[in-house]
Amino acid sequence: MNKIVKLALIPLLSLAALPALAQEMIHGVIEEITLEPLRITIAHDAIPNLEMEAMTMVFRLADAAMIEGLGVGDAITFEADRINGRLTVTSLVAE
Repeated sequence: MNKIVKLALIPLLSLAALPALAQEMIHGVIEEITLEPLRITIAHDAIPNLEMEAMTMVFRLADAAMIEGLGVGDAITFEADRINGRLTVTSLVAE
């Protein structure tokens, strides 16, 4: 294959990998909110990217503004990841 054709295929192959990189939003219910230190306890469905079964866990929040207007018992969808070795909610939306 000539060099130009190979170079043209690289961006297309990269786009094919995007769905695999996207995280699935996880359903959960807020069980507790702690302000100092800022943490949230969530009863959640399985989190595939963390290889975690459904359970209740404490997470740090990437941004304190995420919980504004939310309270215990609220249903949410969220994404979480391990940041600096700590389980962290990286995005959160009220249902």
